[in-house]
Amino acid sequence: MTKRTNKEVLSKGLKLMFGSLLCMFAGPIIINSAFKNQEHPLYIPVLIVGLLIAAAAIFLAFKGLKKIMDSMFN
Repeated sequence: MTKRTNKEVLSKGLKLMFGSLLCMFAGPIIINSAFKNQEHPLYIPVLIVGLLIAAAAIFLAFKGLKKIMDSMFN
């Protein structure tokens, strides 16, 4: 019996990894922008949004890798 890659689960994993890639670029850019404008009244909300996006990048990367591994080994 041969095992095959589940293409539907693999595509979901790749979509999660693509979302993670977007967040990996957007998070640090927003955090850097917040630190450049510390005198601005929206400094704290922009910093929080940047940190949340950076955390989402890590979360999506782990979920995406887990889905890709599940598609190959289950």
